[in-house]
Amino acid sequence: MGVRATVLYDAPGPKGRRLNTIITIATAVFVALAIAWILWTLHNEGQLAAKLWTPFLNSNTWTTYLLPGLKGTILAAIASILFAVVFGVLFGLGRLSESKIIRTFCGVVVEFFRAIPVLLLMIFAYQMFAVYNVVPSRQLGFSAVVFALTLYNGSVIAEILRAGIKSLPNGQTEAAKALGLSHRQTMYRILLPQATAAMLPALISQMVIALKDSALGYQIGYVEVVRSGIQSASYNKNFFASLIVVALIMIIINWGLTKLAERIEHQLRAGRARKNIVAKVPHHEDQGLETKDQVNADWHNPQYKQIRNPAE
Repeated sequence: MGVRATVLYDAPGPKGRRLNTIITIATAVFVALAIAWILWTLHNEGQLAAKLWTPFLNSNTWTTYLLPGLKGTILAAIASILFAVVFGVLFGLGRLSESKIIRTFCGVVVEFFRAIPVLLLMIFAYQMFAVYNVVPSRQLGFSAVVFALTLYNGSVIAEILRAGIKSLPNGQTEAAKALGLSHRQTMYRILLPQATAAMLPALISQMVIALKDSALGYQIGYVEVVRSGIQSASYNKNFFASLIVVALIMIIINWGLTKLAERIEHQLRAGRARKNIVAKVPHHEDQGLETKDQVNADWHNPQYKQIRNPAE
């Protein structure tokens, strides 16, 4: 039987495997008992009654409440993340500028909006847009949510970009200067493409945060999925069931985004030469440990020959 090696600890022996099995069984039993107790309590309280859940089999519940709210959540998340990427790239590069004034200004802006709670930004934007008639009244909630999420997530993306570029080997910058490239050419042609590829998974993870934070728009009257769920619960008198359904919707969306981030990260590990991030990455047979051969299988060419242990 093959043993899979790790960099953190050696494969457990017979006693270790037996202990792991006992702990696993005990944990599974505890979780099963906890779930059974929760379901029993909910049943006794009448929260599992069919009349509380059947409204979700009615199309009117979805078309009137949940789908419009889900649309508002997704629109706010997409708009804010697009603006946040632009904001993050501008201020992230600004923090790496050769000009001390630009670096200081961008640093103050990024740290300021990273420190302010998103809800406070939403309330401030809502009041400011309303008092000064910046946007039509029907767009107040949407504009305030997008404004707040853009500034907060944009500041986080700016820091991710700055950290990604700073993590690259200094030798690349030195080589670029030796070739006569300017700071801007070095940044846009050499450093930024590498940092962008490296931070793609983090960017998608930030989309998950933007999607969840859009629910804070509930406090300023923005129609998003949580608000729609509460409205549905008020009409159907099933608050617990409605909140469970809304939570499941958010979990499914966030799970999809998380899997997308994992997929992109997996493709990047397979080699930056890949142009189609959707195509399947080939794998070698499991050799018992994570080898460079296995991780970078996508670099293979027709002349590639796998190196084997001469002792075999």
